[in-house]
Amino acid sequence: MEKKWVLKEPVGLEFKKKYPEIPGVILQLLANRGLTEQTEINQFLSPEYDQDLLDPFLFPDMEKAVQRIYLAVENNEKIAIHGDYDADGITASVLVANVLKQMKADFEVYIPHRDKEGYGLNQKTVKYFAKKKVKLIITVDCAISNTEEVELAKKNGIDVIITDHHDQPLELPQPLAVIDPKVDQCNYPFKFLAGVGVAFKLAQAIVKKDQQNIFPEGFEKWLLDLVAIGTVADMMPLLAENRILVKYGLIVLNKSKRLGLKLLAENAGLLPVSEKDLINSENLGYNLGPRINAAGRMDHANAASFLLLSEDLDEAKKLAGQIEINNQDRQKLTDKIIDKVRQEIKDPEGKYLILAHGKNWPLGIIGLASGRLKDEYNLPVVIISKTKGRIVGSGRSIPEFNLIEALQKLDKYFETYGGHPGAAGFSLKNKKDLPEIEKQLLEIAAKELTGKDLRPKLDIEAELDLNELNWELFDQIEKFEPFGAANPKPVFLVKNLKVETIKTVGQDNKHLKLFLKQDNMVKSFGAIGFGFGHKIEEIKYGNTLDVVCEINLNEFNGNRSLELKINDLKKV
Repeated sequence: MEKKWVLKEPVGLEFKKKYPEIPGVILQLLANRGLTEQTEINQFLSPEYDQDLLDPFLFPDMEKAVQRIYLAVENNEKIAIHGDYDADGITASVLVANVLKQMKADFEVYIPHRDKEGYGLNQKTVKYFAKKKVKLIITVDCAISNTEEVELAKKNGIDVIITDHHDQPLELPQPLAVIDPKVDQCNYPFKFLAGVGVAFKLAQAIVKKDQQNIFPEGFEKWLLDLVAIGTVADMMPLLAENRILVKYGLIVLNKSKRLGLKLLAENAGLLPVSEKDLINSENLGYNLGPRINAAGRMDHANAASFLLLSEDLDEAKKLAGQIEINNQDRQKLTDKIIDKVRQEIKDPEGKYLILAHGKNWPLGIIGLASGRLKDEYNLPVVIISKTKGRIVGSGRSIPEFNLIEALQKLDKYFETYGGHPGAAGFSLKNKKDLPEIEKQLLEIAAKELTGKDLRPKLDIEAELDLNELNWELFDQIEKFEPFGAANPKPVFLVKNLKVETIKTVGQDNKHLKLFLKQDNMVKSFGAIGFGFGHKIEEIKYGNTLDVVCEINLNEFNGNRSLELKINDLKKV
């Protein structure tokens, strides 16, 4: 599918004059990330853990929460950590469990079942906690919408501390303490912590108030591996405080003492062989995070939390093996659903929204399949599953179509629904309403998208002259790591490149290998286009190309060179 190239607005002359010592390309990358002041730039390029992290007591209820936790430990009260079934919720649960274990607290970790219990606290769980004589519930990555459940807990003599990072609902619960940067009453300066990031701020505060030497020096830093995993897996913006947490978290992750994480990394092929093989934000997001998520998508997320908490090698091996099977099953089922949907839609021409159906497809998997199909067709996709007498749906959307707004127009049909513009899910009150819901969804999509340019966008950070590309510039680009949401790996436009050599490489000649140079250059640069092997039919020696690419380090037989990784290309 032809892509629409969208080049960021070039920075102005005044900005360049303000920082004459910084190369123009780097200034453009900083401006694209909203970094225009010296302090912001310094913190971004050289983040300091001790200096740049914010004080956890900037959360208004933090003091109250910490005092209550210390009191519960002192009085040997039963504490429940209530988490969520995704990687963010699991890592947050394990993080708080590590803190309470060090405090020798009486606690248990409770992760709900995705399909049977759903997201957040529910009344059945609160009643279970009451039976177990729980006196304090600490939620992580959930519960900011659980007003009724919090009231039920209070009636049963249970205090609740909510730690969450989701938006404030219309009615805010009234627990003992709310630690959530998104609620109106909170003036914490950074609003985009993951659930595990908020849990870490609670841990920081608990450690700060330690007056009995409970926590050894550096204790909190050894929690940062969990923070890195949850933050990257939940696709939170890797700027400001998140950037610091993930940057240092990756250092800890590569030295992690956790048996479970080492085994997961081994199964994912991420055990470091050399410095260049270390776990980074990219392979964490593609290899490690999905394995932790797979436990909750295919079975129960307890397997992942038990694995991350395990200190027994035999138990950890068994759990890691189970999660690897979950992950393989997740991949197979996702592929099966995608293939069935492709057969069902046949030709997307003229469609504005793709709708598909299946039986007994897990909610956690149809969301993944919707996302893959959305990327493939660049259209909103909603997949509906009929399972155990219920009808549930999950969708993913493109920037031009607000999926949650579309569902809000149909809210009378839903038992539950939620999400945001790009991803949403729902369950139906009555299955007989399904044809009407589908009809209206298609009508809404057609009305919204008719006449719009639906080519996929390829965002380009800056235009690059290859004369500017050298080791010094590459080293400065490397300072932008870790890459992720809101801080993607930089993508450049390079114009008027002459094809010096061209061939196909790889299995079935899938990939394109070229040497390219601009007219005013003696030196040519190697370029690799993964999946571009078919272009050999139209591109020949001597052709001129415009290329959208990333700058990569190529190491082969002890030689190091800079290489262009092609994202797209056009003949000029």
